[in-house]
Amino acid sequence: MVNLLRIYPKKLASVLAGRIAFMSLPKIIRVSLLRLFARHYGVNLDEAEKPLEDYKSLQEFFTRRLKPGARPQDEIVPGAINCPVDGRLVTLGRISDGTLIQAKGLSYSLKELLKFTPGPERFEGGHFLTLYLSPKDYHRIHVPLEGVVQAVARVEGELWPVNDASVTRVPRLYERNRRATWLAQGRGLDEGLLVACVLVGATHVGGCVIDERWLGGRDLTRNGGFEVSDLQCAQGDDLGLFQFGSTVVLLVGGLRANSWQPIAAEGLMKVGQRLGEFR
Repeated sequence: MVNLLRIYPKKLASVLAGRIAFMSLPKIIRVSLLRLFARHYGVNLDEAEKPLEDYKSLQEFFTRRLKPGARPQDEIVPGAINCPVDGRLVTLGRISDGTLIQAKGLSYSLKELLKFTPGPERFEGGHFLTLYLSPKDYHRIHVPLEGVVQAVARVEGELWPVNDASVTRVPRLYERNRRATWLAQGRGLDEGLLVACVLVGATHVGGCVIDERWLGGRDLTRNGGFEVSDLQCAQGDDLGLFQFGSTVVLLVGGLRANSWQPIAAEGLMKVGQRLGEFR
């Protein structure tokens, strides 16, 4: 399968998939198609903010909001970092010698992952947590800590799949794929922590979108990044979204990274669940 993907036109296929996803669905078949899609992937329709007939395209449905209160944030405690997405925590560990673990036997570079992001060395000795989103999951991404946003970046990379088969076979997958990065410094009970959320794209998932609130009125280029003026953020705020499912690599660094410990185990997670705290 991986060998076939080497010759598969991943970017062209992703462009075509995006165009289809954005196409307006005729009202007469809209509900039936979306209900079929939801049933196939196991989407929980009871959580959706709006009824199916109000989603004009597959992309609108994919990027749907949830009903108010559907994802409460866990209690704020010192060093609390909450889960930014619904998904599966597939890998976690320490960042050592500028290296993160993609899967058993495969590693990748912190510096390359955070290309165009200032100060990647500040995450040395810190933690990484990798969260995979499947098609059934809620595709909006939320702020994991209390603090101030300091930088955003985007890298125009490849579009390999990020499923288990690819992650365990394609070297340096996360540093090769298209991605966007959001960087924030902790404040209040999260003082001393630095967090980066890296939104990693995949085949048929070209859209890794940082919310306009964090861009300070500027455009984020295809390859580049910029610092922003300490925009305040709180747990649960909108951070961005995926246009179809993909992966978030969450990095925890800063002066107090050694005092922070993950409390979550590999497995299913929801937005707002605590991933770790000071110990």
